[in-house]
This record gives sequence, structure tokens and C-alpha cells, in this order.
Amino acid sequence: MNAKALKTLEFTKIKQQVKQYAASELGDIRINRMEPSVSLEEVVQWQNETDEAATVLRIKGGMPLGGIFDIRPHVKRTEIGGSLSPMELVQIASTIRASKNIRHFMDKLIEEEDIDLPILENKKEMMAVLTPLEHLIFDAIDENGEVLDSASAELRAIRQRIRSSESRVREKLESTIRSKNAQTMLSDAIITIRNDRFVIPVKQEYRGHYGGIVHDQSSSGQTLFIEPEAIVNFNNQLREQRLKEQEEIEKILLQLSLAVSAESYDLLLIVDILGDIDFMFSKAKYGRAIKATKPEVNDQGIIQLNKARHPLLPIDDAVANDIYMGEDFTAIVITGPNTGGKTVTLKTIGLCTLMAQAGLPLPVLDGSKISIFESVYADIGDEQSIEQSLSTFSSHMVNIVSILKEADSGSLVLFDELGAGTDPQEGAALAISILDEVHNRGARVVATTHYPELKAYGYNRDGVVNASVEFNVDTLSPTYRLLIGVPGRSNAFDISKRLGLEKHVIDHAKSFVGTDSKAVEAMIASLETSRKSAEQDYKDAHDYLKDAENLHKDMQKQMSEFWDKREDMYEKARQKANALVEQAKAEAEEVLSDLRKLRLEKNADVKEHELIDARKRLEGAAPAPSAGKKKPSAKKDTQRKLESGDEVEVLTFGQRGVLLDKVSDTEWSVQIGILKMKVKETELEFKKAEKKAEPKPLATVKGKDYHVGLELDLRGERFENALLKVDKYIDDALLAGYPRVSIIHGKGTGALRSGVQEKLKNHRSVKRVRLGESGEGGSGVTVVEFK
Repeated sequence: MNAKALKTLEFTKIKQQVKQYAASELGDIRINRMEPSVSLEEVVQWQNETDEAATVLRIKGGMPLGGIFDIRPHVKRTEIGGSLSPMELVQIASTIRASKNIRHFMDKLIEEEDIDLPILENKKEMMAVLTPLEHLIFDAIDENGEVLDSASAELRAIRQRIRSSESRVREKLESTIRSKNAQTMLSDAIITIRNDRFVIPVKQEYRGHYGGIVHDQSSSGQTLFIEPEAIVNFNNQLREQRLKEQEEIEKILLQLSLAVSAESYDLLLIVDILGDIDFMFSKAKYGRAIKATKPEVNDQGIIQLNKARHPLLPIDDAVANDIYMGEDFTAIVITGPNTGGKTVTLKTIGLCTLMAQAGLPLPVLDGSKISIFESVYADIGDEQSIEQSLSTFSSHMVNIVSILKEADSGSLVLFDELGAGTDPQEGAALAISILDEVHNRGARVVATTHYPELKAYGYNRDGVVNASVEFNVDTLSPTYRLLIGVPGRSNAFDISKRLGLEKHVIDHAKSFVGTDSKAVEAMIASLETSRKSAEQDYKDAHDYLKDAENLHKDMQKQMSEFWDKREDMYEKARQKANALVEQAKAEAEEVLSDLRKLRLEKNADVKEHELIDARKRLEGAAPAPSAGKKKPSAKKDTQRKLESGDEVEVLTFGQRGVLLDKVSDTEWSVQIGILKMKVKETELEFKKAEKKAEPKPLATVKGKDYHVGLELDLRGERFENALLKVDKYIDDALLAGYPRVSIIHGKGTGALRSGVQEKLKNHRSVKRVRLGESGEGGSGVTVVEFK
């Protein structure tokens, strides 16, 4: 990757920001080495790694990355027979413990959340289990680097002797400093240590009283630190025991170092993997901080950045813009006023490209695309040099000459103020020639310019489009919005008028402007007006379409539920009727039996065939079982002929509508809500006549006719925005009186599903929350039932 472009686009600043999120020195080292890759497979792998880490952050908030150290120098020293210090051994044990914590965390996460994390799981499996070595070290050394008595039986015995000897020495010295002459001869009644030997502070004039060895004196020379003759032998013994202690400690450290050497391969592998994991999570944490998303990566030169922000600008200050190129056009020429955001747009494209190729998420909305380029070139900023006798124009040309030597079809080239710093006519001609040269090589090109000659450049070249940064004449300030397809127009006259310049001066100035220039400005003004009108029309049409689709879905769903409930009610009624008839038949049989008995006993005049006829009439009273679901047939009103404007009931849907026009002998066009449909006349039933009127359009603001859908689609939404929409939708659904609704969140990683369900379970008006069944969308849908 071009080193100058990395510097110009301030990629180093991005690395510095990512380093703030590193949990260890290993992650810090990896971030320092982070560079954009030109391999599609490698970039895709890096993006997937960062995305997995981001998934863990969304679900658990982080990964336990504490206690990781760069132990590679320690391990390599043991491989050549070196002995490690206690703290170096503690760092090795701590790193082993960190790898164990990560394994346990991953196992629990995958088991509880049932999510797929193939990259992290593979790294977890590659880390060897070195728990015995961890215990071996921590059994001998505490976390502060102190060798424990339990490290060996010999060390425990030596230290017991040391403590016993120290106790005897202190007893001797305690008796000395408590003697009746001590207050006179000692500077202070304390026992202290000099050169690892116990001493007492004696005044200079009494040095001969205690004898022994002088080890030190005070800065004034008035106090001597003397080891009395009576304890010299005790101190000598204590010194010997401490030397033995040190020898035993060195022996223990050497044994532990040998144990480390035996596991050196696995330890070095663990360190590499922990560095990778820390690096992954550093990138993911940085992405979360700037509200970034994973882009779709390609190698066809296609860039589509949805609401892209410059990553080095504060989130609240940066203006988000849609930037796209590589399909219908491969070159963009941006015009507009100074401080309007042209250079920021240029840097946003270049820096997002470098970040994506380094595996970083981008400050864009979901669904964005970015291409892999073999090289990125940027000529941005004024690099004039007094030492090299380079003017602004010359410094730009030096860079451009270098770019033209190397740029090809795999390049992204960014030119800022192309051709600036020289005669406008010659500069514009050079700019056009340079753009043609780079564009003809197949490179992706974005250039900014002030030259009016380049405003028509995009209209004369295939694959080139004009763009501009918007300027608000009313506020005399730029809006920083990028408008692709519309060249920038001069605002000098409008600004001068707003600032109070007299009209006759402005009119006089306009007379000097050429006819061609006026025509171009008029064309640009017309384009801006058409663009704004088209944007508003598109928005309105999109809102109408979305409402119509939602209403259509709701109607279908309601009709399906109606027919299901209708048949259920019919079936229950049939079962109840059958039960009543069966009960009546049983009672009738008893009556018939009693009549027979009566006839036999008392010769009553009741004929057998009369009894049989009575039974048949009872059996015929039972309702016949349903042959299946049948929709109602139309009952055509024979008393009145249907006319346009009549209110009718559409029997197949059970909905009322208004007749519009008769489209054939047997069909009518019917308005049902916001839907128009053709319906057979036999399916219509007249209700009442009304004055003919055009159907009312769907209200664009909430009112009594405001429609609340039975479903809320959250796919593609950010996590926080989705939860806000759920809150509002539940309130609307409750006001609409719905008994239940469906929330579509998709399957994905499951983070959105978990967040939605957790929020709904805590809602006071929600009775039950469940996943959709197979016919309702499965785990991609949550069904909510209200109290």
C-alpha cells in the first residue's frame, strides 16, 4: 500500500485510536503492525474476525482479557537454558490463567447463547491446556513475585532457622537498648539493619563502649551504626543461612524455568492466539465507539457507503453522506465552495477504504459495500516547500507525476483541487487531461475542483459523474451534504445580494458573465430544483407503498384468522348440537322402552311402526357434519342495479368498499380502504347508495384513520433504534386494541431477538411473549400477546 497515502489520509491516527482499546501489550504490538491488505480473502477473514468480536461485545459486553503479558522473551530465554526471575514466572502463569479463562468464557457463551463463532472457537481449540504448569508456578511463587516457603521442604527448613536466628539477635539487641546506659549512649532506642546485618545507632563519643563493627554513620557524623561484638557471631550465622536460602531459591527458579522450557512451543502459540484475540476485540471496541458496521467487501471496484461519516470527526459534528461509485460510473468530480466539505468527502472515501482493508468496521449504516484496491493514491493538501523551491502548483504536480507513473485499474486515486495554483485556463485544461488519463486506465477516481470548465466534464464523458457540496444561501453557510449527479453552481451573486450589495452593481457584474456560463448555471439550478422535487416525490410514494403493503398484509392475515375462527365456531356449534340431540335420542329411547312395556302390560293401542317413525324423526334432527370450509356465496340484490358510488360488501373478504367503475360485464373496480381491486359482481352485495366521490388517499399524519400494522419489521435496524421502535409500536398497538402482534427481527446472531424479548417481558401490558411457529416465521419472529 502506498505509504504517502497512509500518511496523507491519517491512517496512523486511526491506529492510535484503536490502541486505546487494547487490553495488553500483545494487542498494542499487533495494532502497531496493522496495515491494509490487498488480498480479498485476507480482508474478508479480518472483517469476519472483527464481526465475531463485535457479536460477543453485543451479547456479553466484553471478553476477559486481563492478566495477559508478552512472555515470548522469557520463554525463549528458557529454551537456551536461562533461569527466570520470580516475576517473569508469575507473568507466564498469569498468561496461562488468562487463556484458561477465555476457554471457559467461550464454552459458556456458546452453550448458553447457542451462537456460531467459528473463528473464536477455532482459536480457543488451538490453545493448549497448561493448567498443571500454572499451578506449579503459583504453588511456589505468589502473585507479588515472592517465593513461598511451600516451594520446597529445604526452603521451609532454612527459613525456620533464619527466623529463629533473627529472634535470638533481636533478643540480644533488645536487652542492650533497654540497659540503664542506653539512653545516654544511643541516639535512639531502635534496632535497624545495615548491609543485611542488625545494628544499633550509637553516639560518636561512645563508640568504644560496645566494640564490634561500624557499618555506617549519619550524614552529620554524630551517630554510628554499630554491630556490637556480642552479636557478630549471630549475624554471621544469619548471613550464612540467608546465602543458603538464596541458593535454594535459585535452584527452585531453575526447576520452574526448565518446566517452562518443556512447554515452550505451546506457550508461544498461546501468546500468538491471545494477541490475535486482543487485536480482534480492540478493533471491535473501536467500531462500537464510532458506531461502525461491517461492510460487504468486493474486488470489482464498487463503493457504496450509506450515510458515511469521517471516522476522525466527532460523531455529533460529522455530516453523514451517501457515497457510491463503481457501477454506473467510475469517476466523480466534486465542485462547490471552500469549507463546504469537499476535502472531508475525499478523505472519508480514502480512509474508509484503508480501514476496511485493515479489517476495521466503517462508520456507515448496514448494507454498505467497499472495494479492495491494490493501491490508494492521494494528492490532498498544500505541500509547498521553500527548501525545495516548490510552489503550491509545483508540489501538486510532483505528486501527480508520481501517481501517473503507477496508477492502474486496481487503483483508487484521490485528487484535491486538481490543477489549482496556476492560470485558471491552463489549470482547467491540465485537470481535464489528467482526469482523462487516469480514468482511461480503469482506475477509480474522485477529484475536487473550483474550475467551472469541469462542471460540464461529467456530461461529456462516459463513466464520469458530477457532484457538489450543498450551500445554503439563506444562512450563507455550507450544509456539508454531498449531491451526486449535480454540479456545484456559483453563489457569488446570491451571497453578495444577501450581504447588502446594491442591485445595480450585481446586475452590472452579471453583464460580464458569458452566455455559456449563464446557461450552465441555469441548468444546475434546474437540476437542483428537480432533484429536491424528485426526492420529496420518492419519499411520499415510498410511504404510500409501505402503508399499502402493510394494510394488504393485515387484511390477508385478518381474513385468514376470521375464516379459521368462523369454522371453529361452526364446529363447536355442531358438536354442541350433536350432543344435545344424542341426549334427546337417549331420553326418547327410554320413553319408547316405557311405551312398549306399557303396551305389553296394559294392551295399549300403540303401533310398532309409529314407534319406528318417531325414532327416525329424532335421528333426522341431528345436524349433518361440515363438508369443509365454504365461503359465503353472493346474494345479489335483485331489487336494485349496482351503480358507481354505491357502498357494497365484498363477500369474499367480509369488507365494505365503494364501487368505482364497471370494468366489464361481470366485474367492478372496488375501493377498499387504500386498495383498489377488481371483484366479480356476484361477490358484491349492495348496502347503500352514496354520492360518487374519489377515494380518499391515506392520511400522511396520524389521526383517527391512522393505520397500525399487525407486524413490525426491524430487519436492518440498529440495535438501539430497534428498541425505540418497539416501544412506540407497542403503545400504538395497545391504542388500536390489538390482542396480539408480531415483531419481525430476523434470525441473524440472535442479539436483536434477545434484546426485543427482554424488553417485552418487562412491559406491564404484555401477557405473553413467544417465538413464531413454523407458519409464522419461526425464530425470526416474536409474537406478543397483550393482557
